[in-house]
This record gives sequence, structure tokens and C-alpha cells, in this order.
Amino acid sequence: MDYLLQGFIQGFVLLFTGNAETYSAIWTTVGASTLSMIASLSIGIPLGFLLGHKKFPGKKIVRTIVDTLLSFPTVVIGLLVYALLTRHGPLGGTGLLFSIPGIAIGQTILGLPIIIAMTATAVEALDKRLPLTLITLGANPRQILWATVIEARYSLMLAAVAAYGRIVSEIGISMMVGGNIKWHTRTITTAIALETGKGEFAMGIALGMVLLTVALIVNIFASGLKKRAIQ
Repeated sequence: MDYLLQGFIQGFVLLFTGNAETYSAIWTTVGASTLSMIASLSIGIPLGFLLGHKKFPGKKIVRTIVDTLLSFPTVVIGLLVYALLTRHGPLGGTGLLFSIPGIAIGQTILGLPIIIAMTATAVEALDKRLPLTLITLGANPRQILWATVIEARYSLMLAAVAAYGRIVSEIGISMMVGGNIKWHTRTITTAIALETGKGEFAMGIALGMVLLTVALIVNIFASGLKKRAIQ
């Protein structure tokens, strides 16, 4: 047990002395997850509103596919994105393989089903009389859409929090698409896996504490949003 205690002590030292290698992994994670969240929310919320609000042929099939993708393994997503971005792939000329934007593409695919499914569920749970009431009050389609967003705002924020929690803790996409390149594409999760495998528990524990802190904040925030959404 001594090596664990020593690892925690050294981990705190690395964090509070601003160790460059440790914070490189942290900032890479922040950069990739921020890009992927912007893309996931920009694409996922409109699609979720469409899925939850509109009736169209094959809606149940689409909903089943989206729900199935909620458990899409990250290594499979990493494999697919790698195949697209590799030199012989259809997007090989973009130079996105082993880059932060490349990781963000994979993480966007991971986060999209969560945003779409939870947005659709939030829209479906709204009072069905809301659009009719707004129409009778003379609201135009844009105003109806905005009122719906306001009504479902806590559920939408909860969807964003849930997606971020999944994205920031994944390892398969970051490892396969990013390549775990030191000072460039090494994220918190890939650094933990690498450093622990090398027997360097201090950095692994330091980054693990960061990840646990993020998870705690996400869960506290999600819990608060759930209470507000229920009220």
C-alpha cells in the first residue's frame, strides 16, 4: 500500500507544481472535448427536436437506431473514424488523423446519440397543448421553437452534461484516432493508461484525480438539473 500513498503524494505535487506533461494532457482533453461538444450540440439539438416533435414515416426505426447508438463502443467508433481518416481512407487527404480535431470528430459521433435521444425525450415530455396555445396567441414558428427550447432548457442542459461526461472519460477514440502522441494528442485517459502501464503511478494518479473531479462536478450538476426539470 505504500506505493499507492506515495503515488497520491507525488500526484498532488505534479498537479500543484504545474507539471508541464500533466497539464499538456489536461489541456488536450479540454480542447478536444470542447470542440466535440460544440459540434454535438449544434447538430444534435435540432435533430432531437425534429425527432421528438415531427411525425414521419420510419420514425420508430430512427428512434430505435438512435437508442441503440447510445451504447456504441468507443473502440468501434475509433476504428471507423481511423478508417475514414487514414491515408488510404476517403478523408485521408484532410490530415486529421492523429490530431485534436480528428479526436473531436470521433467524440462528436459518441456524443450525438445522447444529445439527440435526450432532446427528443424532453420534447415528447412537454405539454402537447403548448404549441396550440402559442399558435392561438399569434406566435410564429420561430417563436414557438424558442418557447419550446425555454420550456425544455433544463432537460437540454442535462443532455449536454450527460454527453460531456461520456466524452471526457472515453479512451478508445482518443487512443486510436489521436495516437497518444506526447505533447500533441495525449489526453487524460490515454495518459493514465500509458503511465500506469509503465509503472509511473504518480502521473496516473494525478490525472485520475482530475478525471474524478470532473466526474464529480458533472454528477452534481446533473443532479441539480434533474431536480429542476422535475419541478
